[in-house]
Amino acid sequence: QVQLVESGGGLVQAGGSLRLSCAASGIIFTDNTMGWHRQAPGKQRELVAAVSTGGGTYYAPSVKGRFTISRDNDKNTVYLQMDSLKPDDTGVYYCAAARAGWTTAYWGQGTQVTVSS
Repeated sequence: QVQLVESGGGLVQAGGSLRLSCAASGIIFTDNTMGWHRQAPGKQRELVAAVSTGGGTYYAPSVKGRFTISRDNDKNTVYLQMDSLKPDDTGVYYCAAARAGWTTAYWGQGTQVTVSS
């Protein structure tokens, strides 16, 4: 059974930091690109950051320079360090594991991030 369990969300003031974690089980972690997506109220889910099996990274333009994604293959865990948070970063953050694109990915249950102004 595949499980992706996110943690680390919460309420933070603008300019603050949070670190999200996603622990994966039931998959071959090193075969999967890992990503963080977010869904803001009334908006579509969007890819925020991803790290490939080879360690290459992608960041959405809105978070580049402020967020850092990393993976620990020994712990089957992916992280998202979020600095200089803005109210627009508010949303539910979902971890995903993909071998062949996000449409067939496994998803976590999501963790709420709220940034107050």
